[in-house]
Amino acid sequence: MRWQEGRVAEIRDEAPGVRTLSLEVPEWPGHLAGQHAELRLTAEDGYQAARDYSIASAPEDPRVEFTVERLDDGEVSPYLVEVVEPGDVLEVSSPIGLHFVWEEATGGPLLLIAGGSGVVPFRSILRHRAAIASDVPVRLVYSVRSPGDLIYRAELDDLVRRTGVELVEVYTRSAPPSWDGYARRIDRQILSEVAWPPEADARVYVCGPTGFVEAAAGALVDLGHAPERIKTERYGGV
Repeated sequence: MRWQEGRVAEIRDEAPGVRTLSLEVPEWPGHLAGQHAELRLTAEDGYQAARDYSIASAPEDPRVEFTVERLDDGEVSPYLVEVVEPGDVLEVSSPIGLHFVWEEATGGPLLLIAGGSGVVPFRSILRHRAAIASDVPVRLVYSVRSPGDLIYRAELDDLVRRTGVELVEVYTRSAPPSWDGYARRIDRQILSEVAWPPEADARVYVCGPTGFVEAAAGALVDLGHAPERIKTERYGGV
């Protein structure tokens, strides 16, 4: 793994306790949509802490972006969300992982299932799909606690308008006024209604907290989807 310096060029608030760090990394080797990398902090006494974060930017984007959710018991995320400012320098590893990537040759249709900040690698995939003008059908099923917790609201709406992305929103605690969509945790019934049928041979990606991922992937297998077509990525405390 190679480490290099990235300068924070811009910071954007995405939702309460969630922000995107846009880094200028002059020697970035390039990445694939869906990969992740480590961000490393070094204290004055030499103590180091590093954590994995999904890369939020597309391979075509000029900067490398990470969207970080603050966790109360986290060692790295509180600093990244509350302390880091434009101009600061962070250590960034080279891209990691090939299991969760999507390229045009991977094909589709594409079913993306996100829980909370599990949407981050899907932003990279959706941006990449738009950049290469791919016509692979894609459906994003996005579960959040409430409307204010939905990350990338404006960008997702734009991708729906411009690129034909289908967005299915699922709210688990409070829904928008007059909401007639899904208002519970993602379950087998919801997935039976929003997923392509097994015979469509869709490529499925599921990302979010461990319990969410296991429940969604298990329900899809029960519905007849081939396990080898379902890619999963889980996250815990950071």
